[in-house]
Amino acid sequence: MINTPEYGKLFVFEGPDGSGKTTLSRAFIEYLKGEGVECEHFAFPGHNPGTLGKLVYELHHDPKAVGVEALAQTSLQILHIAAHVDAIESKILPALKNGRAVVLDRFWWSTWVYGKVGGVSTKILRTMIQLERIVWDKTCPAAVFLIQRKTETGDSLTKDARQLSTEYTKIAGHEAHYYPVRCIKNDGTVRETLAEIIRNSSVNAQSANISGTNSRGCYQSRLLLTVNKSTQPAPSPLVFSRLAPAKPTVVFDTYWRFAAERQAIFFRRLAGDPPPWTQDTVLLEYKFTNAYRASDRVSQYLIKHVIYQGDQSPEEIFFKTLLFKFFNKIETWEMLANELETISFADYSFEHYDAILSRAIAEGTRIYSAAYIMPSGGPSSVSTRKHQTHLRLLEQMMHDEVPARLTDTPSMMKAFELLRSYQTIGDFLAYQFVTDLNYSPLMNFSEMDFVVPGPGARDGIRKCFKNLGGLNESEIIRVVTDRQQIEFEKLGLKFKSLWGRPLQLIDCQNLFCEVDKYARVKHPEVAGITGRTRIKQRYRIRREPFSVWYPPKWGLNELIATEDKNVPSI
Repeated sequence: MINTPEYGKLFVFEGPDGSGKTTLSRAFIEYLKGEGVECEHFAFPGHNPGTLGKLVYELHHDPKAVGVEALAQTSLQILHIAAHVDAIESKILPALKNGRAVVLDRFWWSTWVYGKVGGVSTKILRTMIQLERIVWDKTCPAAVFLIQRKTETGDSLTKDARQLSTEYTKIAGHEAHYYPVRCIKNDGTVRETLAEIIRNSSVNAQSANISGTNSRGCYQSRLLLTVNKSTQPAPSPLVFSRLAPAKPTVVFDTYWRFAAERQAIFFRRLAGDPPPWTQDTVLLEYKFTNAYRASDRVSQYLIKHVIYQGDQSPEEIFFKTLLFKFFNKIETWEMLANELETISFADYSFEHYDAILSRAIAEGTRIYSAAYIMPSGGPSSVSTRKHQTHLRLLEQMMHDEVPARLTDTPSMMKAFELLRSYQTIGDFLAYQFVTDLNYSPLMNFSEMDFVVPGPGARDGIRKCFKNLGGLNESEIIRVVTDRQQIEFEKLGLKFKSLWGRPLQLIDCQNLFCEVDKYARVKHPEVAGITGRTRIKQRYRIRREPFSVWYPPKWGLNELIATEDKNVPSI
């Protein structure tokens, strides 16, 4: 039996001249080789002697040297497309089909951006790029890294350079809906920037040559390289391990349908569409979190108004984040902010904070969120009230220099273990807290590092699978996360990602919790662990406009801010 190689991944480096993309693309290819990944490096239009790309390169940079007096911008961009097509057909696609990873210096983005700035009409550019798309067929990048430098955005820029930077950011915002796009700041050393690229590529020796086969096309893809359906085997059944196949129930398909529709609601609201934002009767009646945890109202408030406001020292970030998360309620935070000159550990007083919170309780105010149960500390607690226990716990963590220790932790798991070592903080809360702290500058770990299933997620997993086939719940969440594109496409669902950011482990963990609730109404015949049969929280329409802002290190805010609906659907 002949084994067909799995399709390789395509990594693209884009950006204006002088951004450092070529140097970084070469550094990335050396990294891949060092990891034992079979890979090749190509550049558009090309530099290899005897190729069309080399000729176009010379025409572009010194036309007189090859006997051409002058070249119109439209003609020049057409020649670039011709060179792209030649390299794609003769070199790049064969390498990918042989299972090799490809690192590409420039994409069709450059034709669009430089053509636009050079005055080529949008209609002509769209036609050119459509030709290149036909040649790429269903292949799209595993990731595009848009390399940016401060010098590209400063006041000293020429008008053309400023336009190039603007157009690149616009096209990145548009394309991020269709495949992963990462805006990489190249303001440090090559080594530092390369480390950031590697963190954003999720590359290792096992994954760099692997792609999700059987995908329907580049412009539905979110994570993995896709190829022509006719050249690939039919989708495999849902088997997570050769030794331990997990057996799904009908709720597993509902899991993906719920995720897709909940995300669609998010984008309809963000676009300012009037309600109702869905025809799903369950989603209309009951309250559910977003598909992405960071998009939820409380997470957004934490990121925008707590973490990234005020003093950005590790001590203050940690203090504010944990103080907010102990109560997990916006109203409680705003009450404290109104009563205090500033919420800061430098000005912290147990007596003052306790007095404010105790008075609120006496007036009948609920200071804790109902989102999850915060343990009180038990009978051994020296404090008489839950909020006092949490204030004392926060004091203890600050005394133990937890913020500084967190900055030195080598992994998200180690940070989790540090938080977990404190009384009243169990597995679930430690995982939630470390996820929130990871939004901040305090830590910078991938949300794909590890996952801890909460009680609701365990209920959801029980409903989605007849048995786990020997896998534990954390392993199930990881495999489900890895299969997201395959599952969406298998069901014909068009899932619109978070500007190119696929669902992370924390998001899929949360989705299991939400589908547990959703299935109580949609699939009442399917039992979970707890036996709960009703959903407590009813949905209340919020008509006020809203915006989103994510941790800057994710590189999404630039894409959101410059998203331009006039950028062509290429």
